[in-house]
Amino acid sequence: MTTIQSIFTIGAVTIGTIITRFLSFLIFPSNKKTPDYILYLGKFLPFATTGMIVVYCLKSAIVLTFPYMIPEILSIILIVLIHKWKNNMLYSIIGGTICYMFLVQKIFIR
Repeated sequence: MTTIQSIFTIGAVTIGTIITRFLSFLIFPSNKKTPDYILYLGKFLPFATTGMIVVYCLKSAIVLTFPYMIPEILSIILIVLIHKWKNNMLYSIIGGTICYMFLVQKIFIR
């Protein structure tokens, strides 16, 4: 990718990000009531997204051969424990990632 192509790509991504961030304020101004379906999506979509991420992360886990999903299960348990303890998604994600990477690289070497 040339320098000009990189500049145009960065510019296009920047403009797209700005449009998507500010478009909601234009569509749903603060002086009007937000539609019920938007409130519904705001309430339940994060849980659906989290479920999709879990399915995506576990889709290629192999249950019938070594290490029998042990690193994945231990990491999920740690994620839940950290989230119950700290109630912080960032800590949960970082802790689970570190745990999983340690387990697959140092303990359950494939």
